[in-house]
Amino acid sequence: MGPELQFTYDAATAISQGRRERQEDAVASDFMAGAGLGFAVLADGMGGHAAGDIASKIVVTEVFSELKFRADAPQQLEAQITQALSAAARAANDCVGHYAAQNASADGMGATLLAPVLFQDRLYWISVGDSPLYLFRDGELMRLNDEHSLAAQLDARVTQGLMSLEQAHNHPDRACLTSVLSGQDIARIDCRSTAFTLRHRDIVIAASDGLQYLEDSMIAEVLTARQDQSSSDISAALMGCLHHLNDPEQDNISFCVIKVSDQLKAATPQAQPAKPPIQPQASKPKSNTITIMASASRSKGITSFHIVNGDSA
Repeated sequence: MGPELQFTYDAATAISQGRRERQEDAVASDFMAGAGLGFAVLADGMGGHAAGDIASKIVVTEVFSELKFRADAPQQLEAQITQALSAAARAANDCVGHYAAQNASADGMGATLLAPVLFQDRLYWISVGDSPLYLFRDGELMRLNDEHSLAAQLDARVTQGLMSLEQAHNHPDRACLTSVLSGQDIARIDCRSTAFTLRHRDIVIAASDGLQYLEDSMIAEVLTARQDQSSSDISAALMGCLHHLNDPEQDNISFCVIKVSDQLKAATPQAQPAKPPIQPQASKPKSNTITIMASASRSKGITSFHIVNGDSA
C-alpha cells in the first residue's frame, strides 16, 4: 500500500471552435482520483495550413498515450520525466512527418505541444510553440513556459530599446512560430527538468493561444472571483468571457484548468476574523452578485507557418 496522498487535483477541459472554419485544437487530460499524478496534453494545429486539425490530434494522441502507458509507475516516470516527455514529443513529431509524407494534401501540416505533468505538488512540463502555461497564485497570473514565436522576440527587442512598441505590435510576421512539430527538426523545446513546486489553492491553466484574446488582467479577475468554485465552473466562466467579446477573429480555444489542493491545509479550520458589534442604525443592504464582463481582447490573425532557426533547449 502506497503512502497517503497529500495533494489532490480538480481538473476540467474546455474547447470551442471560436470563429474559425474548423477546429484545429485538441486537448485531453487524465487526473485519476487517488493517484497523486495527473497530466494534460494540448496541441494547436497550424492555422491556415492543410490538415492542421489532424496534426493536433496526432500530437495529443501520441503524447497522451505515452504518458498513460507510463502512469502505472509514477515514481519511475518522474525519475525519467525529461527523457519521457522529450521522447514523446519527438515520436509525435515523427508521426506528423510520416502522415504528411503519405498525404500530399497535408504538406505543411504542424502543431504546437503543451503537456504539464503533476506529481503531488511537483509540476513538470514540455512545450513547443506558443501555447501558454499559466499559474494563478495569490491573485497574480504568470506564464511559466517559454513562448516560441516571433512575437516574443519582438517584445524582447522592445524591452531592450531596439524597437518601438508600435513597430513590434504591427510587425507583419508577429504571429509566426519559431518552433513547432511538423516532421522537421524541432527548433526549440521547453522541457522542465526540475520540479516547479505547487502550493495549496494554486490554479494551473494549460491553453491554446485562443485564450489570450482575453487580457491577462481579465483572466486573473475571473480566477479571483471563481477560485473557490470548481474547475468546471472556472472553465465555463472563462469561455463565457470569450464569447462575450464576440471577436470576429476569435481563434480556436482549448484549455485545461487544474486546481491544486493540499489536503492537510484544506482540513485545517481557518481562523475567522472577529465580527464587529451590531450597530443599532439600519444600513442599506449590499448585493452579493459578482458580474464578470470581458472588456479587452488581443485580436490575432491566422498564424503563418515559418521556422526561424534557433538553438535547441
